[in-house]
Amino acid sequence: MGFNILIIVALLVSFVLTLLFGVVYIDFLKKKMYTQYILEDAPENHAKKAGTPTTGGVFIVVSIIMASLAALTMNQSLTTSAMIVLMTFLFFMLAGFKDDLGKIKHKENKAGLTPRNKLFFQIAIGLLPSIYMTLCGQTYLNIGQYSFDLHYFYPIFAIFFITGVSNAVNLTDGLDGLASANCAVAMSAVSIICAMTGQVDLAIISAAATGAVIGFLYFNKYPAKVFMGDTGSLALGGLLGVLAVMGKFELWILFIGFVFFCETMSVIIQVASFKLTGKRVFKMSPIHHHFELCGWSENKIVIVFSLVSLIMCSIGIILFKILW
Repeated sequence: MGFNILIIVALLVSFVLTLLFGVVYIDFLKKKMYTQYILEDAPENHAKKAGTPTTGGVFIVVSIIMASLAALTMNQSLTTSAMIVLMTFLFFMLAGFKDDLGKIKHKENKAGLTPRNKLFFQIAIGLLPSIYMTLCGQTYLNIGQYSFDLHYFYPIFAIFFITGVSNAVNLTDGLDGLASANCAVAMSAVSIICAMTGQVDLAIISAAATGAVIGFLYFNKYPAKVFMGDTGSLALGGLLGVLAVMGKFELWILFIGFVFFCETMSVIIQVASFKLTGKRVFKMSPIHHHFELCGWSENKIVIVFSLVSLIMCSIGIILFKILW
């Protein structure tokens, strides 16, 4: 069985598992009252989202890991790199789950992990793939056929990079279907790039992630039946960052994760502007809330942002193919 077939198999298996696990897990969440608490400064129309089951990232991650392990074993490509990616992915999920449980226990959106503690966990988890790549001598950044070796500075860059991507996806998870739709586009682009470079193990994992988030969209599209929570957003962002590091296409995340990058920059710009001038650039950040307050519906924002993501990922893949 060829690896191309197994990439598709991983996607389909993960998709089906997510649908199956989702029904059972959402029912469990409703019975245990593991529901979302909305930020007080969120847009007014978000108040109706209170009580929606959260921590849906659990069945996303479980589906991805199970589908990946099955396809990797069938393809005889259960490599050290693949195991490190999956282990890191699981650790990010556990960190996000701890954050979500704190919010649920104290019935307050801000009662989870403190920003400092969350950052500590992300940095600690990012150490594993960063040190591994450094020990393997993979300390360079690629731009086509050109590369820049960061040497012993690479672990610092990699940890910062993985943490940044994890937080970027976390910031994007603010509207029904927004993070999952854009993750689906980004992960499919990652799978294509990994397949192009012959990194079958990484292509299988990213394909499984694509299938899982597409399946999750069935439950997460507006109006959402479940939220992925930090359990899912930190994990998916961490996975995206780790795949870019392990696959050596870190700089291409500007195309692949363009929407996530814009969401993060909108927060940085908003905070910097307010502290320096006392004025806000956007009505609210992250930027999806700005468009929401401008009168855009959640569905419109998700569709437009996803189309932008699709266009930028397509450009990135084409440029990668030309330069590679």
